[in-house]
Amino acid sequence: MDVVADVDVRSDPSQWPLFGRRHAVALGVFDGIHLGHQAIIERARLAADTDSAALAVVTFDPHPAAILRPEKTPATLTDFEHKLELLDELKVDTVVVVKFDRERSEEAAEDFVSTILVGALGANHVVVGNDFHFGRGRKGDVGLLERLGRDHDFAVEGRPLSRHRDLGTDEDEPISSTAVRHAVAGGDVELAAKLLGRPHEIRGSVVQGDQRGRTIGFPTANIAVPGGVALPADGVYAGWWVSAAETGGSSSTATVPQRWPCAVNVGKRPTFYENAEHSVVEAHLIDWHGDLYGVRGGIQFVSRLRSERKFDGLEALTEQLQRDIDAARNCLHP
Repeated sequence: MDVVADVDVRSDPSQWPLFGRRHAVALGVFDGIHLGHQAIIERARLAADTDSAALAVVTFDPHPAAILRPEKTPATLTDFEHKLELLDELKVDTVVVVKFDRERSEEAAEDFVSTILVGALGANHVVVGNDFHFGRGRKGDVGLLERLGRDHDFAVEGRPLSRHRDLGTDEDEPISSTAVRHAVAGGDVELAAKLLGRPHEIRGSVVQGDQRGRTIGFPTANIAVPGGVALPADGVYAGWWVSAAETGGSSSTATVPQRWPCAVNVGKRPTFYENAEHSVVEAHLIDWHGDLYGVRGGIQFVSRLRSERKFDGLEALTEQLQRDIDAARNCLHP
């Protein structure tokens, strides 16, 4: 997969179009790469196959809301690295990552089309969600794309939002990044997984915590999650640790597991802290012993086991932790 960051072909016309190929293009922010996004990309793929073109995705980094409405910036469902991995899994040929800043926000929609879609990608087909807007004053929409498509010889396909009923349910709500965020924020990771087509995943490096879990027989990996990431509601979850790294840590030379079942606590640990301001993510890898310090990994949330609560002493807490681990094990290996 070819990845081009902040392409601006006006500075190098020899690159028109990129890689000497025509492209069928899926255009959008694509935070989460949920099933609705996947449907748009799949439609672009069909157009690419029909026209013997390459498949391209044009996306934005950071999320445009971070520049236009910073006080309302939505929580991130997939970081930049994860988004590219997901697009690669979807067999996208070319990804153009448009650096979104204040200058870009003032760019006329017509200029964006001529520079990115026509100039850089030589688009012959553009697929976009019906609700997507771009360009100065959000004037770019399906109608404008259709008009410019007639001028520049590319077809335009506006796609309606996928709906929950497409998943076999009776609900008629749209599948959207907002819907996924609401599900995650409410702790409904099962619904989030249905909308995403995979478990919701957060990523970060394992850092040293207070090591209290180790002293009571339940060591945990404390995941330092970057700010602005969509965390599930405080509670205990069954999930999977995912990593491809290896470690030679001081307490173990074992290979870090690439995928391992775990019980995950997201919360403020009220048994030990009265007024903690921020939730932390701690994962107990079930029946695994080793050192994960410094390792970058992820947690895939499968099921919510219970809400977080305060316990009357270590004995009550440790008994509940064992029940949580048993429940997570049974959930992940029924």
